Amino acid sequence: MDLRNPYRDIKGQMSVEFVLIAGFMLILTCAVASYIFDDSELTHAMAAARSGAVQGVLADSMAVYPEETFKEYTQEHPRLVSPSGVKIVKIAYENKGVNPLYNRTWIQLKIYATGSGMDSAEQYRLGSRINYYARKSICEVFKTQNLTNVGFNPAFSDKYVFTTVGVEWV
Repeated sequence: MDLRNPYRDIKGQMSVEFVLIAGFMLILTCAVASYIFDDSELTHAMAAARSGAVQGVLADSMAVYPEETFKEYTQEHPRLVSPSGVKIVKIAYENKGVNPLYNRTWIQLKIYATGSGMDSAEQYRLGSRINYYARKSICEVFKTQNLTNVGFNPAFSDKYVFTTVGVEWV
């Protein structure tokens, strides 16, 4: 060993400890990133569902309907063409496992809403509208409109398939 230059004998070699620590950190980083990415997709989908549900309520409160639907609602459900005080309380989801038809994880959404002065038929129609906009918003966020039908049922993301159950009025 040359005492005038102690680094001369190293010749670019790294210690085994450094290689092991760097390798472990790389594996740990990849595992955490994979977990975060999976959670991120579901979080984005839930945010899209909430945004869509709120959009459905707003469209109802402004009476934004296709002409044919507007005429029907004016005659049969006049409450639905006037502003309403409906609010989205929460959106819950249940993981139903892998859907064999689509080979994706099946997530079932349940939207909770509150509002007064509506009978059960009006709640059903408004609930259907809220669910429609929630599914539509998910498809728009993940650009999967081409994978679903006109009612956006089911809605798709890269790893998940989303369905909705009837809105629960609280």
